[in-house]
Amino acid sequence: MVKYIIARQLMGKKVLSLNGYDMGKFVDAEVNSITGRISFLVVEPDATSGLAKKLSPDGAELKVPYAAIASVADYIVIDTKGL
Repeated sequence: MVKYIIARQLMGKKVLSLNGYDMGKFVDAEVNSITGRISFLVVEPDATSGLAKKLSPDGAELKVPYAAIASVADYIVIDTKGL
């Protein structure tokens, strides 16, 4: 059985790298209008995170490809190799 997660349940969840570094929090998702599948997660970077500063030096929102998601539970875990 496939388990669907409502975007409302994901709002504000912390986004971490596989190494446990805080990247920020989930704020939105970009959905492909034709397929209805999530293309990107939009992450508000944590201003104190070295990893977030490296990925977004100007502090702009991070767009994380859906393929980079490793797991979703209490946190959203991202594989940063492809970013």
